[in-house]
Amino acid sequence: MKFSVFTVMTPDVTPAQVITYLKETGYDGVEWRFKETPNDIKQETPSFWRNNLCTISPDVTERELTDLLAWTKDYGLENTSVTPYLTAGDIAATERVLQVAQKLRASSIRVGVPKYNRSQNYHDLYQEGIRYLSEVEQMCKHYQVKGLVETHHNTITPSAALAYKLVHQFDPDYIGVLYDPGNMVKEGYENHRMGMELLGPYLAHVHVKNASWEIIGQQADGSTQWEANWCLLEKGVVDWQQVFSDLKAVGYDGYIGMEDFSGVLSTKASLQHNIDRIKAIITS
Repeated sequence: MKFSVFTVMTPDVTPAQVITYLKETGYDGVEWRFKETPNDIKQETPSFWRNNLCTISPDVTERELTDLLAWTKDYGLENTSVTPYLTAGDIAATERVLQVAQKLRASSIRVGVPKYNRSQNYHDLYQEGIRYLSEVEQMCKHYQVKGLVETHHNTITPSAALAYKLVHQFDPDYIGVLYDPGNMVKEGYENHRMGMELLGPYLAHVHVKNASWEIIGQQADGSTQWEANWCLLEKGVVDWQQVFSDLKAVGYDGYIGMEDFSGVLSTKASLQHNIDRIKAIITS
């Protein structure tokens, strides 16, 4: 297996800085956060999902992409993914991400998935997702970059089974699934090995993080209110020893992408902690 980092977890360092950190801590690749940063939040303290300094902007120039490709190559790193926050159906924005990924020689991008918030019927959203992926598949063939659907809470693909339902009619060479057990703590848990077996050739990438359930209060009727919050890898609900045993059982040997949102450690310490922890699990 190889190890990458999704730069959403490194918000207080620049792309140039994170490349040196990844080389020093033993990573093989990098997944670039791809999103615009509005001017009104650029003065904020760096944070995962707002003023993230380790982000590629959609208006990135050709020269900037050329430099970034050269930096990663010089440090022996692979640009594994360009990872945006796409809206399902936004073909123009999806193609822009594919263009950037191709220039960086990245093998994949994250594509959009319809959100689910009880305001629209699942079946309508599913058909919306199918129409979008039908177009995305053709673009992925053109750019030779795979589009990944993530198992993610508050979407129509919170679980492996629902992700498989969305992608199974497409070519797994161009449409795949980003399997994220940490997200599945919040919504979508299934037996991990069963989910991996179901995904089969669509299992294209794995994200590593963890979350734990915490009591946050009581309802008016006295029932307990719970909330899942991000935590250190070893402190959460996901049994990563079991997950890696299951990955081995199904023959997965691709990239493992870290995205620690616990905020407990500094950026560099978090990079080192997570790769050391996962390597220890794999070799135990």
